[in-house]
This record gives sequence, structure tokens and C-alpha cells, in this order.
Amino acid sequence: MLTKRKKLSRKEIKEDGLITFYYKAVGLYGTYKQNFLIGGVAIIVLAAAAFFYIQQKNSNNEKANIELSRVIPVFDAGMYLEAIQGNPGSKVMGLKKIVAEYGNSETGEIAKVYLAHAYSYLGKVDDALKNYEDYGGSNDLFKAAAFAGEAACYESKNDNEKAAELYRKASSVSEENALNPQYMLFSGINLLKVKKTSEAKEIFERIKKDFPATTSGREVDRYLAQVE
Repeated sequence: MLTKRKKLSRKEIKEDGLITFYYKAVGLYGTYKQNFLIGGVAIIVLAAAAFFYIQQKNSNNEKANIELSRVIPVFDAGMYLEAIQGNPGSKVMGLKKIVAEYGNSETGEIAKVYLAHAYSYLGKVDDALKNYEDYGGSNDLFKAAAFAGEAACYESKNDNEKAAELYRKASSVSEENALNPQYMLFSGINLLKVKKTSEAKEIFERIKKDFPATTSGREVDRYLAQVE
């Protein structure tokens, strides 16, 4: 009986030609261990593999930067389907292809968030959620955006408790994110929907205290009135 293939996590390295070369090098080392140890050849082979892999990642990041810069104006214009699929008659590579080809680079990771946004705007919640969950880059703003995107997907599925937790995570990624008050407000609103009044009140009071001059800080009073 066939079993369903396990989905790779966001932290697992995506295979490409150089990754394959790396694993072949490691496999060769295992087979001919004694010979490789002579003269430190093992270290040279593995170091070379790592060097070529890093170089490839840098190259992929530069290529992804070019492709993403071309498709973002399409996305910003609200042409989400074209942003996803690309335009064969132009130089615009779609977000889906950018992620497929360069998803192991930092810019490729950012493209996942744009792809998820595009799916979300088209109402394709499951496709959006998959790409938000797949984000594995190091950019704090996009990390927070990915958590918030996941939250919005769960909110649309009426899983308000999960949405509240993910919005909270989004607000906790970086203290420098200007969207933190908004993420916190959304978290509190979702907590209200599942009757977690005391937790919601705590969040609303923190927004009022720490972010009074923000839009969320000005809106929070009407939610505080609901928990008094």
C-alpha cells in the first residue's frame, strides 16, 4: 500500500545540481573513507562542495532579485494572476516560477510571501497558506508578514484561536516593525471571538499604553469598551 509522501519542512534544503554534487561527495567519502583521509582530501572535497553551494546561492539570489523587481509592478497593479503565472510575451517571470527556481535564496523566500499574497487576493486560501508556511528567510519584516498572512488564512477558515496566536507571533518578531500594533489589535479581536476576554483586554491595554498615536491605538477604545 502506498503511503503519502512526507512534506518537506521549510528548513530542509531544496535539492539542486550543486546539492546533488555535495551529497555525491559525501557518499564518495563514505565509500572510500580510508583513501580520502590520506592527505586531507576529504576536507578539500567537502570544502569545495560547500564553496560551490554558497556561490550558487549568491548567484541565485542576484537572479531572483532581477526577476522579482520585474514582477512587483505587476503585483502592485493588482494583476495578481499575471503576477503568479508571469507573462510569456514579456520578460516578467511569474512569482510561482521564481519560487520554484530560486526559492532557496533569500530573495526567493521573499517571493514566496508575494506569491502567498497574490493567492490570498484571489481567494485561494490553501495555496496562500502553503506559501506563507513555507517562508524560511531571515528578513524580520517578511517573517512577520508570513505569520500575519497565515493568521489571515486561519481567520478566513474561522479558526480564530489559531489566527490570534499567529498575529501575536507576527507582532513579536521585531520591535522595530511599524505594523506591530495592527498585528496585536487583530490578535485581540480574534481572542474576543473565542471569548478569551481577559487575554484580549491585556492586549488592548498594551496597545493603548505603548502605541497611542497609531491608528490601532486610536481604534482600540471601542474594543476595550467590549471587555470592561
